[in-house]
Amino acid sequence: MINLNIYGVVFQDKGKIYYFNGGDKKIPNRVTVIVETEKGEQFGRVVTRLDKEKSMMYKAELKDIKRIATKRDYEQYLKNLRDAEEALKNAKNFSKELNLSMNFIDANFTFDRKQLLFNFYADERVDFRELAKKLASVYHTRIELRQVGARDKAEHIGGIGICGLKLCCANCLTHLESVTMNMAKNQNLALNPSKINGACGRLLCCLAYEDEAYLTNSVGMPSVGDNLDTPYGKGKVISVDILNRRYKVLIDSEVKEILLDHAETT
Repeated sequence: MINLNIYGVVFQDKGKIYYFNGGDKKIPNRVTVIVETEKGEQFGRVVTRLDKEKSMMYKAELKDIKRIATKRDYEQYLKNLRDAEEALKNAKNFSKELNLSMNFIDANFTFDRKQLLFNFYADERVDFRELAKKLASVYHTRIELRQVGARDKAEHIGGIGICGLKLCCANCLTHLESVTMNMAKNQNLALNPSKINGACGRLLCCLAYEDEAYLTNSVGMPSVGDNLDTPYGKGKVISVDILNRRYKVLIDSEVKEILLDHAETT
């Protein structure tokens, strides 16, 4: 049995980690490499190496790390970046000529220049076939135009969230998880768009951070509006503190704060 060395590689800073088979190569973290992907060769940077136990979990065949990047590879990578910036400008100009409502985010060549990918944002579906033809006639490679969502746009552009810190999607997240309205409800948050929506106009990514803790601590907790029998008499629940597992009950015009085991705290 071949002992695989599986490495995690990113193609952009704070980008998603993709895993590749390094074979018998021993590659330290932060070393740049050339890898084989479905879209062609890519220039990336090693950020982690899986241990033997985790490596055994990868049953699907992984693409290979072809080699550690050379100085010549790095120069080619920089040239691709410069050419991609120029391609982005051309795409914007062409889209204006064709009266297409497209907000371009970025452009990227694969390392071997077999593909040129454009990410763009638009409120509606866009027929960009004519634009793709014009770009292909200039760059003589496969053109891919990918329409991304509001979250992806925020990740690329960045900004400051309502917490005063950098947007998580552009700062620390390597994978955008699904966020649902139920997460806001689980945390007893007011369903006010200005409070629970991020800069992208979608639900805050951070709603997913504590959802599991809220679900665990909410077991057995009453809901606001419930009528309960308590050691102090029958009352109506007027507020709940899920994380501290306590709630307030209005009993004969008097408010009692009660722990889940009905021990009085105030």
